[in-house]
Amino acid sequence: MRGKDSTAEPGRWLLGSGAVAALVLAWFVTTDWLAILGPLQFPSPADTYDSLAQLFGRGYADGTLAEHVLASVQLVLAGFVVAALTGVPLGLLMGLSRTAHYFFNSIFQILRPIAPIAWIPLTILWFGLGTTAKIFVIWLAAFSPVVINTQTGVRSIEPVLIAAAKSHGASSWEILFDIVIPGALPTIFTGLRISLQACWMVLVAAELVGSFAGLGHILIIATRDLNPGMIFVAMVSVAMLGVFFTAILSLIEWQVTPWRR
Repeated sequence: MRGKDSTAEPGRWLLGSGAVAALVLAWFVTTDWLAILGPLQFPSPADTYDSLAQLFGRGYADGTLAEHVLASVQLVLAGFVVAALTGVPLGLLMGLSRTAHYFFNSIFQILRPIAPIAWIPLTILWFGLGTTAKIFVIWLAAFSPVVINTQTGVRSIEPVLIAAAKSHGASSWEILFDIVIPGALPTIFTGLRISLQACWMVLVAAELVGSFAGLGHILIIATRDLNPGMIFVAMVSVAMLGVFFTAILSLIEWQVTPWRR
């Protein structure tokens, strides 16, 4: 099976590259060659290049591209780390304890339907317009997927394994670190990937809270300026950063779960 998968890998890359090339060609044809979409509807490759050159040069919205990217990455990573540090332990607790599950699950069912952006007015009242408010909004988006997937991973472990460990005298800590966490790790990482993607999705909303730099800040200013080129550059930057950090997280998962290779 492994040989078959490795043989099919070049084909996957070829199909993926072909899809990207077709998308770029369609972009050029609709905006530049046939001009089906006007410059205020969607930027052409030339407009996008000019915006990118400006960001690398004198900058836009009070910063260069590197400065805006750094500001956004710091926010996303801060919110993601806080979500992981709070969500994984709570998910483990809910997975191991029925009492904790019944208590916290009712709270989750009430709060989960509320979109993170709906919390922004209260967030401003609680934390003002500083960095804490932005991190809080990102944490709201990232917290639930970590908790739910961690709990699911714990509950998917065969009870007979835990019973066998107890019968051989294993302590609660040994069961947690030798059976529960390793067994739940694949599902935990699934939750972390979903949470990381949610962080990037809510970044623009978080940067509505009084930001002076960041990719979301570029989107806000470019919308006011009717600058589709800058809007598109910011959107693509968010997408590329999301793919990059998801790949890093997948690499970490590959390193810490060698039994799944």
